[in-house]
Amino acid sequence: MRHSKSTIRRFASFHKPIPPQSSPLKKRSKNLTGDPDPNVSASSPGSYAKMTASRANLRATGWKDEDFSKPVITVGSPWSNALPCNFHVRELADQVCASIEKHGGKAFVCGTPVISDGMTNGSDGMKYSLISREIIADCIETFHEGYMADAMITLGGCDKSTPAALMPIPRVDGIGVTLYAGTAMPGRCEGCSNGKGGEGLDAGVLMEAIGSYGVGRMSQEELDRLERYALPGSGTCSAMFTANTMSSAIEALGMSIPGSSSRPALYSSSETVDESVRCLFLCMERNIKARDIMTVEAFENAATMVYALGGSTNAYLHLLALARECDLQDQFDIDKFHNVGQNVPLIGNLSPHGPYHMSDLHDLGGVPVAMRELLQAGLLHGDALTVTGQTIEENVVQYFDPINNERKKEKYEMEREKKELNIENDVRNTTGGVIYSTSEPLSLPGNHLTVLRGSLATESAILKLSGKDIPHFEGPANVFDDEFSAYEAVTSGKITKGEVLVIRNEGPKGSPGMPEMLSPGAALVGAGLGKHVALVTDGRFSGASHGIMVGHVTPEAAEGPEKSMLSLVENGDVIRIDAKKRTLDLKVDETTLKERKKVWKYKGKEKILRGVFKKYVNSVSSAHLGSVTY
Repeated sequence: MRHSKSTIRRFASFHKPIPPQSSPLKKRSKNLTGDPDPNVSASSPGSYAKMTASRANLRATGWKDEDFSKPVITVGSPWSNALPCNFHVRELADQVCASIEKHGGKAFVCGTPVISDGMTNGSDGMKYSLISREIIADCIETFHEGYMADAMITLGGCDKSTPAALMPIPRVDGIGVTLYAGTAMPGRCEGCSNGKGGEGLDAGVLMEAIGSYGVGRMSQEELDRLERYALPGSGTCSAMFTANTMSSAIEALGMSIPGSSSRPALYSSSETVDESVRCLFLCMERNIKARDIMTVEAFENAATMVYALGGSTNAYLHLLALARECDLQDQFDIDKFHNVGQNVPLIGNLSPHGPYHMSDLHDLGGVPVAMRELLQAGLLHGDALTVTGQTIEENVVQYFDPINNERKKEKYEMEREKKELNIENDVRNTTGGVIYSTSEPLSLPGNHLTVLRGSLATESAILKLSGKDIPHFEGPANVFDDEFSAYEAVTSGKITKGEVLVIRNEGPKGSPGMPEMLSPGAALVGAGLGKHVALVTDGRFSGASHGIMVGHVTPEAAEGPEKSMLSLVENGDVIRIDAKKRTLDLKVDETTLKERKKVWKYKGKEKILRGVFKKYVNSVSSAHLGSVTY
């Protein structure tokens, strides 16, 4: 068979005698695409010859000769069209990939599952929510390590996907940046109110409305209006619920760029994407790894931000889990988290305890506005390193620098002046009610999240006050062995003022999965009982939860009577919550408890464990340690 000269030339072009020289940023991925170093033996792992098949596979996906010299970047993308929080993440991942290409890299996209707390609350689906944090992190780690990528940029959205996106980066001590997919705008409808002095609606308003409807305080027509207008589009819950809590904490931790954690999903993301990718490449150039940034001081900064903005109780689970990924669990534990927070005033006037939303904060400058207040008060480690290659303090100074950022400064000053005119109290704060000053805070230190211990929680429990001054609460227990029966009791008017609503068997092992108790908690508020009934549970709360809420009780009830006093509580037992003394106690004498232990039987629903549930129960730690699976 004879070939034309053009055919021969085309055939010959496939065989370059000299492999392309790699970028100096391409280190690990040489093992995937082949090391062009002629001194590497052909039989060695990752040699150019040995990885011929790998390159053939990549060519089949569209790779060209020049692509093999570029660093490979993992893009962790928890996208789904099932929920608004992450609905836009696919498009965001495409933008990230394009920016990586522009900066001289090649992107590998890793998709992951994602579970919506807002959609699954009050259902069996919620059992998978916290579990999904581990699965998302494992997915990204497996993908990144399997393809031997050089760095990663991971995208966060709904509650668990935000900390999950960060977890694999320090786990492998890799080079990486996280990028928040963005918050939603608050909903609006004529005549609607959020009940906190503002018009912006959010998921918390919806959940409380369900409780109001259940006890006859709201009509079906009013409930329907809220359903249609409360959530106007893509983005995570618009308030300081868990997703925005964690995005803010991660920015304070130094693992995302300044101002990115408050960006609404509907705003343009191009500038944020390009800057995040630029910082990723800078970290690659300087070999700045996750654990260089995620130090004990960085975690203290993150905890400070949680307390300052009135963040979610879930932050305890997630920051403890992240500290474990950095092997810092002995240096940043639940008590260290608590102790940091007790020095921090509440300065964020954000829903669920206030009228404002994350978009309001973003329009004033975002989390750096709060950082500036905290830095001036000496409450942040300003010298902590970040993914920008600069410190926290340097980032804040540059962010508001009148030369480099005149537009942001002008907007900040304009909004401050405008909003200060509407202040109806004596507090002169920097942002007209959105962020208070540390000298005249919304609430003094010690009135937000508090770690409790006592006979009912020998390990720990978390009390959420969100600025309320409630020194103690004491009342008879009304005990339920699952969330659903408790919710039915609230909505049917079977809970009375002065009681302590106890919900047990909802911990990491007991449920399994440690679901949120938002449904019964919000129902209490909606029924007008939020100030008059305490809720105590071994489950967890949503960031939307507020009232007298004690969650994360450990040891959980599933541990049985030898470990968990919660398993022995009966109707009518007196429970005392003391915020000042940091105690949670069951007022029952030892003799009675011993007798109960002898006849104790599990009263919850029997569970058949298989699949993910079985794996999770066999490996998950106590909420006291962050509910991590090791």
